[in-house]
Amino acid sequence: MKTSKERLMILSLLLVAAMVLPSALMGQGSKTNFAGSWLYDAARSNTGQQQGQNQRPAGQNRPGMGGGDFTVKQDGNVLTVERTMKAPDGTVSTMTSKYTLDGSESVNSTRGGESKSVATWSSDGKTLTIKTTRTMNRGGETRTMKSTEVWSLSDPKTLTLEMTMPTPNGERKMTSVYTKK
Repeated sequence: MKTSKERLMILSLLLVAAMVLPSALMGQGSKTNFAGSWLYDAARSNTGQQQGQNQRPAGQNRPGMGGGDFTVKQDGNVLTVERTMKAPDGTVSTMTSKYTLDGSESVNSTRGGESKSVATWSSDGKTLTIKTTRTMNRGGETRTMKSTEVWSLSDPKTLTLEMTMPTPNGERKMTSVYTKK
């Protein structure tokens, strides 16, 4: 027969295991970390256009539309994306966008207007979906564009962004692949 001291020790161990095990299991389903410097891989990307349809050269910076290199910082509940773009005249500008990762709306300003985004994780925490509505003002005309980006890592050094956006000619899908520096 076990002493009360042994029973207390066993009960204590079971209590600790009951508290630690769920945390350990949740750790297995933790969220993907997209942090790093990412280089555009034109050969593995698909802009969703046929050759000759006003397609930009592979790898040309297109903020918010894939293409071009960028850097990601992921601190806690915030994803920060920094893109450095070179204009045709040679001037260089940097655009920074921040997204909260808890499903609440994020607002980012751009040269042409503002964008409102909602980022949500898949149930397994492996993919991040960012739904964005951009409002732009050009020549006194206001235009609204919507897009959905799905971020995923196929391995620790390969990031894939799958973008879908409605257009007057139907839905446009693009896949941009990046390799980690």
